[in-house]
Amino acid sequence: MSAACYHLPGMPITPLALITGASSGIGTAFAAQLARRRYDLLLVARRRDRLEQVAAELRLSQGVSVEILAADLTSDSDLARVEERIRSAGNLELLVNNAGFGTSGKFSHADLQGQDQMHRLHVLATLRLSHAALGGMVERDHGGIINVSSVAAFWQAPGNVSYCATKCWMNSFTEGLALELAATGSRVKMQALCPGYTLSEFHDTAGMDRAKIPQWLWMGADEVVASSLEGLERGATVVVPGWKYRLAVFFMKHASSGLLRRIAVRQQRRLGRD
Repeated sequence: MSAACYHLPGMPITPLALITGASSGIGTAFAAQLARRRYDLLLVARRRDRLEQVAAELRLSQGVSVEILAADLTSDSDLARVEERIRSAGNLELLVNNAGFGTSGKFSHADLQGQDQMHRLHVLATLRLSHAALGGMVERDHGGIINVSSVAAFWQAPGNVSYCATKCWMNSFTEGLALELAATGSRVKMQALCPGYTLSEFHDTAGMDRAKIPQWLWMGADEVVASSLEGLERGATVVVPGWKYRLAVFFMKHASSGLLRRIAVRQQRRLGRD
C-alpha cells in the first residue's frame, strides 16, 4: 500500500498506521517497516515503558511522528479510548490488529479469566477497532486493516482450544469484511495474516518450551511482516508467510478430519499439554 495519502484534492498528508501489541515482536516489526515507508505511527500496548522505548528509537532512526497510547484492550474503558482515537484520525491509512496472546493446557483446567481475556482481545477488540476504522476508510475509499491471525486458525489443537477458535473467527471475520467491501466496490483492503512459529515473546508468555519445536519451523518477525505488507500491496486477503506453512495450510484444508484429529492428539502429547 502506498505511503501517499490525500485528505483534500491537491493537499497530501502523511498517512497514519495504528498498531496494537506494538511493544514487541511482530508489532514492533510492523512499526519499523511502516516507519521506513514514511508512515506516521500510533502505537498501542499495555507497557508504556516499552512503547516509549520503541517510539524514541523510531523517531531518531526514521524521523517519523510516533504517538503512543498505553491501553489494555481487554478493558472496556481502555478499548473505548482507542476507538475514539481511531475515529478522530482523518489520516488513518492502516490498522494492524496485532495484540494477542496464547495459553497452554486443557480448557477444563485453565484459568477462566485468561480464557475470557483472550476472547475479548482476539475477538471483541478486533471487532470494535475494525468498526471504528472502517467508517472513515470507507468514506475516503482508501486504507486497509491487517488482522494478525495464525496458521492455528486452520485447525483445532487440544491444549490450545481458545486460541485456535478465536483465530478461526478472525479469519472468517476478515474474509467476510473483504467480501462485503468488494461487493460495494470499495478499495479498502482487508487481510488476515497467518504466521506460524515466529521468534517473539509470544511463546514465552504462553509457557511453551521452544526447544520442543524444530528450529527450521521458526521464522523472524521481520520476514513475517514483509510478507504481510507485500500481500497487502497485491490485495491478498489471506497471507501465510513461508512456503512450509503454506504447504501445511494446504494439507490442513484437504486432509481428512480423522487424520487431522490423530495428528492433533499426537502433537498435544509431544508438546506436553496433558
